[in-house]
Amino acid sequence: MTPSADPSAPATRPGRRLKLLAVTACPTGIAHTYMAAEKLTQAAEALGHDIKVETQGSIGAENVLTDNDVSQADGVIVAADKDVDSSRFVGKRLLVVGVAEGIHHPERLIERVMAAPVHEGGGGPGWGAGGGGGVGSPGAPGVLGPGWGAGRGTVYKALMNGVSYMIPFVVVGGLLIAVSLALGGHPRPDGGLVIPDGTFWKHVNDIGVIGFTLMVPILSGYIAYAIGDRPALVPGMIGGWIANTGALYDSKSGAGFIGAIVTGFLAGYLVLWIKRIRVPRFVRPIMPIIVIPVVATSVLGLFFIYVLGRPIAWVFEHLTGWLDGLTGTSAALLGVLLGLMIAFDMGGPVNKTAFLFGAGLVSKNPEIMGMCAAAIPVPPLGQGLATLLRRGMFSEQERETGLAALFMGFFGITEGAIPFAAARPARVIPANMMGGAVAGAIAGLASVGDSVPHGGPIVAVLGAVSGVAMFFVAIGVGMVVTALTTVTLMAWGRGERGGVVGDRAGAAADAGAVAEPAARARRVSGAGVGTAGAGVGAAPVAAGAGVASEVLSGYLTARTVRLGLAAVRKDAAIRELAEVLAGTGQVRDVDALVTAALAREELGTTGLGEEIAIPHAKTDAVTAPVVGFARSAEGIEWGALDGSKARLIFMIAVPEAFAGDEHLRILALLARKLLDPGFRERLLEAEGEGAVLGVLAEVR
Repeated sequence: MTPSADPSAPATRPGRRLKLLAVTACPTGIAHTYMAAEKLTQAAEALGHDIKVETQGSIGAENVLTDNDVSQADGVIVAADKDVDSSRFVGKRLLVVGVAEGIHHPERLIERVMAAPVHEGGGGPGWGAGGGGGVGSPGAPGVLGPGWGAGRGTVYKALMNGVSYMIPFVVVGGLLIAVSLALGGHPRPDGGLVIPDGTFWKHVNDIGVIGFTLMVPILSGYIAYAIGDRPALVPGMIGGWIANTGALYDSKSGAGFIGAIVTGFLAGYLVLWIKRIRVPRFVRPIMPIIVIPVVATSVLGLFFIYVLGRPIAWVFEHLTGWLDGLTGTSAALLGVLLGLMIAFDMGGPVNKTAFLFGAGLVSKNPEIMGMCAAAIPVPPLGQGLATLLRRGMFSEQERETGLAALFMGFFGITEGAIPFAAARPARVIPANMMGGAVAGAIAGLASVGDSVPHGGPIVAVLGAVSGVAMFFVAIGVGMVVTALTTVTLMAWGRGERGGVVGDRAGAAADAGAVAEPAARARRVSGAGVGTAGAGVGAAPVAAGAGVASEVLSGYLTARTVRLGLAAVRKDAAIRELAEVLAGTGQVRDVDALVTAALAREELGTTGLGEEIAIPHAKTDAVTAPVVGFARSAEGIEWGALDGSKARLIFMIAVPEAFAGDEHLRILALLARKLLDPGFRERLLEAEGEGAVLGVLAEVR
């Protein structure tokens, strides 16, 4: 019987040619995805085995594994730092590791895969310890999800998974509520807006409320899904709904997005624990669709209602009582406290305590509601402003969410800031609280009053606020404080995660370098290397070197080659290369291009090791795809994991709206070719732009 027919066979005959499959994927889906694929292919060929590798890159899945491939395979290697569906590999030996392992130790992975456990579905024994870059001892049981890295990287990736699915619900729900209030709301005699029942705009408002209601269980459900796969989705979503429904545990307010994060992780890891329980073979098929969801949902739901819910209700009740005792204290101090509470959890129990406290005193002491009303819009307005002040620190999705947050903030929808807070709570929540505290203090000192239980600039526009000028001053100063604090904290934390949605620890494998570098190519001598000040293309072309006038589909030409970089630091090198690219006339804004390239570096260094770096950016600072190449005689520290300095540096820039993915295909080809030590040697030795282009013409 062949191993493909009996995958549980303990070993394979020595010397037998194996049929192996692999999937490679890195967080950004560019260089390391293809480098790992190339390394695995080379190693399999050297060991006398057949292998087919599916790459899941930014251009989509290529060389996709078919059902026939899987049925005939002896084993499967998943070298990935993002979620890879392994349900198609049930019944096959499955080894799950980080993408860096596919680059570092491909031979070892091929040896280990035949000792890997058989994947039984639903994250069973076949799920290895993924990600991150470290792989435990052979046979170490997997405790995380499919393809997720260990430790902090797993937590961050799971959180980002939830946030990415939640954002559309926040934007759709918030904008529909805001639009319905703006176009269908009627001023009340005492101020504020009301939408008449049964009207068109009331129905639009109701749809928006549904979107807002769903955002919390969606956040929880997809955090759980990232950890425990499909069986964790139902308990995660139901757990999030319970967390957001305070009436289920005798609280006047639900736990909001913070409660959703808690239930998401609890559901994910609870499902993983249940998966590890050995059950009879006849029960296994119904485990992921019946047993695990029912058991996990029941346990998590009851645990939240009876254990976690009671402390939340207690906190809500006692915070309200504590605030009642502060009404005679300094107005500024009370404003600070209310602002801190409003901005802390943006709709959770702490926020609701402060809001209901102010709303309950509207008729007796409108100044207290005025403090709350000034703080309410500060988180979304501040985060929206931050995305405008430092665009390069945020992803395109965040920049779009920032515009929506500004709109929601105008209508007093604090939840517009939740996507930012969920993505990087350690930076955004303190920034929100500082801005909220400042706004509340200014409103308190100025005795700003609000006669309706609502906040944001809209209540002033509709005439519900006394002291309108100071009300806008309080909001304006608060949002500026939040925005500046946010970008400052993000700048300080670049070494840890950076400002962009992405995590340096979580993307460590994508930033990784080849762990088995070939001998360093000899240093380039001074001969033939252009001076830093020489114009692009000024160096003489070596005899016979005019092999190609343009390479890489014409994106790289003699005009975009610099043989001797003057820069000695990464940021200076990126700027110098951006200026080289500007010589093509296809760069609108050099500063914007540099900002975009540095923002990409914050996701994880583009230093690939082996003295190679490939910085890249997708930005409207360029009008067409363009590629530059430069050499550094002494090398530039680029943060590569193998410690090598970058001497061969390619810079790729494409417009945001560039149709198609040819530039990513070229990057994949380039990354693969650069694995060849002979190719790197020739590139280092080439004298003159023509010779360099001749070598690069080999990239096909």
